[in-house]
Amino acid sequence: MISFKPKQITKALLEVLPERARDVLEKRYGLGQDGDSFTLEAIGQSYGITRERVRQIENYGIQSIQKSEVYKKNYELFVEMQKLIDQLGGGIIAEHVLLDELSTDPATRNHLYFLLIVGDPFYKSKENPQYSHRWFTERRVADNVEKALRSVHKGLGRDELVSEAEIISRFRNELAELAEVHNEDVLKRWLEISKQIGRNPLGDWGVADSPNIRVKGIRDYAYLAVKRHGSPMHFREVAKTINELFDHKAHVATTHNELIKDARFVLVGRGLYALTEWGYTAGVVKDVLREILANDGPLSREELIDKVRKERYVKDNTILVNLQDANLFKKLSNGTYTLSE
Repeated sequence: MISFKPKQITKALLEVLPERARDVLEKRYGLGQDGDSFTLEAIGQSYGITRERVRQIENYGIQSIQKSEVYKKNYELFVEMQKLIDQLGGGIIAEHVLLDELSTDPATRNHLYFLLIVGDPFYKSKENPQYSHRWFTERRVADNVEKALRSVHKGLGRDELVSEAEIISRFRNELAELAEVHNEDVLKRWLEISKQIGRNPLGDWGVADSPNIRVKGIRDYAYLAVKRHGSPMHFREVAKTINELFDHKAHVATTHNELIKDARFVLVGRGLYALTEWGYTAGVVKDVLREILANDGPLSREELIDKVRKERYVKDNTILVNLQDANLFKKLSNGTYTLSE
């Protein structure tokens, strides 16, 4: 994707510096043979100077490179990197996305990052709670993209999950005319700029710090498994699905215990769990019967069976046995059932 060898270019650029400035930049950006990078404080300790003094040497080194003949001689490669930012990101791209596109080798990425720092046809915006580190060539585009990302995030429910097609559609609506001149790949890369919008292991999008996106344990994996299945699942099936979908070892007993504890799930049959958000009522069959009768008034046996079966995966006889509890239910002269007073 790039026509030059980053390590060769950084070596040539560093050679214009005095030994200490060169050593500071090599340590700071991981440009040495081992690829290790160091903090300002660690470099300062090795030289017996303050971190602020190291920062001054770092700035001096970068400015000296930018003023050098070697920099001018290789300026076309920086123009090439500018064109890549425009080509891949339409004028703005998250730093980690750009580096991922250019190389998977950690050492090479260090050299590419250093060239980004040294280059002047493009600009860096540092990360903050809303956005990752990002590079841009046009401030207008950067501002519009960031504004659209804020709006998309604001429109997402706390635990809402949407498909990639849906998140891109919402993003397009916020970007308006800007979306018309860029393809879907660019829009996907723009979404990667946001630290508030994220994608879970199944490819669904939502609020980045939601447990539906930042999956941490069996409960979160189970939620995604049942939600994708779309109907109640037995806890054994949930454990198996977690293993298959996420390559995450889920013991059956552990999975069952986690489902019991989590309010996102409701037991709807023998070992069967549904999502509470689907509208199922919590509690045993008697609790379901009580709530139905409290809401709907007296109902026939057939009506009750029909309504309970929508809430619980149980046999008709189980429902009828529960109706025999005279402390809770009463059969009226017309054959319907109501709550006991």
